[in-house]
Amino acid sequence: MANSVKELEKAHKSEEKAMRKQVKHEFRNKKSLKTILKQEWPLHLMLLLPVTLVIIFNYLPMGGIIIAFKNFDPFKGIFGSPWVGLDNFRYIMSLPSTPQILYNTIFIAIWKIVLNLVVPIAVALLLNELRNKVFIRSVQTIIYLPHFISWVILAGVFIDILSPSSGIVNEILGFFGLDSVFFLGDRSWFPKTMIITDVWKSFGYGTIVYLAALTGINQDLYEAAKIDGANRWKQTWHVTLPGMIPIIVLMTTLSLGNVLNAGFDQIYNLLSPNVYETGDIIDTFVYRMGMIEQQYSISTAVSTFKSLVSFVLISVSYFLASKFANYRIF
Repeated sequence: MANSVKELEKAHKSEEKAMRKQVKHEFRNKKSLKTILKQEWPLHLMLLLPVTLVIIFNYLPMGGIIIAFKNFDPFKGIFGSPWVGLDNFRYIMSLPSTPQILYNTIFIAIWKIVLNLVVPIAVALLLNELRNKVFIRSVQTIIYLPHFISWVILAGVFIDILSPSSGIVNEILGFFGLDSVFFLGDRSWFPKTMIITDVWKSFGYGTIVYLAALTGINQDLYEAAKIDGANRWKQTWHVTLPGMIPIIVLMTTLSLGNVLNAGFDQIYNLLSPNVYETGDIIDTFVYRMGMIEQQYSISTAVSTFKSLVSFVLISVSYFLASKFANYRIF
């Protein structure tokens, strides 16, 4: 059964690849660059404003990275402040809290990446087995709504829900005879709470992505599997999951660049000094050093280090996406 399904899948993929090559070849032969620009100039014009904004707010401020190599004094300015080379980076590495902050960031970020991959896939597969279209659309809408709610609002909601004295979660725990848990004030519970609440907020978006991928699976493969006597579980295992592998590989590799992004907006709104040991991440540390303690050179050095690591990880992830998922930026 598995062999016949795989053969049909391979034939379908080779057919699709040949058609894409043919269409691409015909497109290049029929249209010159001048013709393409002439036909698509309104689209390029529409891009002019957002590209300009990206250059102004994302690329021009990169010149401020020089602060990381200076003992920055706001009164002397960037160019008037004395040059200190790598002293700021050495100071960061000498801080006793640096290893713990790195560990917190990587721990929270990796668990978010893993669960934001596994949970949407599982929910998409479960919804794919249902036949009531109205129910499916209702569930999609409900689980997708939290994606649009700001963490500023959700933080207030979770503070009330998870309150150790009056929160509904602890009320339920107390009903079953369990002890109250201070989810946002306990060092061991805080990282887990951040991971679970982030997955709750984000899995609806991922579910829709994977449901869209399911619609692209060739239905002939299911018919072949039924003829070979496959039940619903075997169809899922031998047809559905292999058909989802390209998008799974793509989403996984593209998420590698977020290994050092544990979610500033979420953690900043829920973090307290009681849980700095397990909840403080790179972004909250940068904010505290730069905006509160006004150590601009130190915060810029930390941010620069994070950006360099993220750049390497993003480059690797795009290479892997290109190699294993046939993903191209252009």
